[in-house]
Amino acid sequence: QVQLVESGGGLVQPGGSLRLSCAASGSIFSINAMGWYRQAPGNQRELVATVTSGSRTNYADSVKGRFTISRDNAKATVDLQMSSLKPEDTAVYYCNAVTRRGLYYWGQGTQVTVSS
Repeated sequence: QVQLVESGGGLVQPGGSLRLSCAASGSIFSINAMGWYRQAPGNQRELVATVTSGSRTNYADSVKGRFTISRDNAKATVDLQMSSLKPEDTAVYYCNAVTRRGLYYWGQGTQVTVSS
């Protein structure tokens, strides 16, 4: 079992920045990839960014050049630095971990609201 706890959401003005953090606990040795997904009202949950244990990253086209994912394998944490935020980035952001056996784990979610 892997437990994930997010922090760092909130309200920010368009063009602003926000940093999300996620800390994993439990069977952290089993984790392969970690990442962030988001879900806006009425929409499906979508990938934002992922990073493997080998530091290979993947970003949604909508956030490329604006968001940066980083991971500390020793601390079992993954952060998402978000810049140049837009109203369409408003969503609940979920931390995700995928184990080497292909099991998915999710955090409880943190709200990000981009509004003036």
